Amino acid sequence: MLDAAKHLLMPSKRSDVPAFIVMDVMAQAAAIEAKGGRVIHMEVGQPFHAAPATALAAAKAALDVGRVGYTEALGIPSLRARIARHYQDVYNLTLDPARVVVTTGSSGGFILAFLAMFEPGDRVALANPGYPPYRHILSALGCEPVLIKTSIETRWALTGEALIAAHREKPLKGVIVASPANPTGTMMDADHLAKLVGVAEAEGIRVISDEIYHGLDYAFAANTAAKISDRAVIINSFSKYFCMTGWRVGWMVVPPSMLRAVERLQQNLAISVPALSQIAAEAAFDGRAEMEEVKHGYEENRRILTAGFPKIGLDKFLPVDGGFYLYADVSRFSNDSLDFAKRLLNEAGVAATPGIDFDPVNGHNFLRFCYAGSAQEMHKAVQRIGDWLKR
Repeated sequence: MLDAAKHLLMPSKRSDVPAFIVMDVMAQAAAIEAKGGRVIHMEVGQPFHAAPATALAAAKAALDVGRVGYTEALGIPSLRARIARHYQDVYNLTLDPARVVVTTGSSGGFILAFLAMFEPGDRVALANPGYPPYRHILSALGCEPVLIKTSIETRWALTGEALIAAHREKPLKGVIVASPANPTGTMMDADHLAKLVGVAEAEGIRVISDEIYHGLDYAFAANTAAKISDRAVIINSFSKYFCMTGWRVGWMVVPPSMLRAVERLQQNLAISVPALSQIAAEAAFDGRAEMEEVKHGYEENRRILTAGFPKIGLDKFLPVDGGFYLYADVSRFSNDSLDFAKRLLNEAGVAATPGIDFDPVNGHNFLRFCYAGSAQEMHKAVQRIGDWLKR
């Protein structure tokens, strides 16, 4: 009887997904700070800047009214309309607000998209290296993530040829595209993205475009898959460009045929996204001038690292096209990125994320550095890392 009772305390097999290591690093850094240590945070993809002043003012005004309740499952109508207008303003694309779904960050969007688009056992392709929760959420839902290797020859991006090769080996039901990408920071130009989407849809492969880092583009302007296909599902968030990570609010653009399915899922999984976050998010669009200044700060940080890292021995890193990450090859110093990141944190006071979080194949040779902090911190980071590597 005792043996039978033990099973009541066992977690499900579907919950046995790998840890999101960046969050572990963040916790370790916080423990060091709690003991009085000083850490330069380059691990988690989180802007150091606050949400736009317009967003904060709108949230405060809502709190002064007092009551903050449920909203429609798909989101406050005025916010959905404002997001649709954003596509006209930025991409010159007329978008029906009815296709917009407000979500609990991009994370909530991925869960809704995967549940609405795929069945257990479906195979979904994604670039390797790539954002870990793609594959972890898919696995928890019973789907099979299919990692497709990228390389310098393809500028570390998925190609139509690689997608078709994987599809011919065993049929795929979906593909996740990200530009700018995490952890690499690389981007696809308009032709590359259009070709990839076209090839996928011609084979009956559903496309999800992760556009969470749109707006943070330096090499060239980011392109939305919504301009290429009205069958693609777009996922975005207020977390990165608008500096609203903790507000947990994002959005999806979905085909009309999927809207009711996504709405039913949202009703049951979340009821609605927090109203206060939605109110702040709508006002955030009026703070774009402030956010552009923040973006200029990222560009300066990017310059500091791309100029400073080669001088301290970190002279191999992927193209830094957009977002706020630099993905550096540390193989000349270590072939164990997890151990290297731990020692860097404990001995130099710099928190970075080991590449194995993003790439289970070759990630042991890489570290991801987030440069969303201040320029002063970036200069200090280069100095600290350089001094540490000389020991």
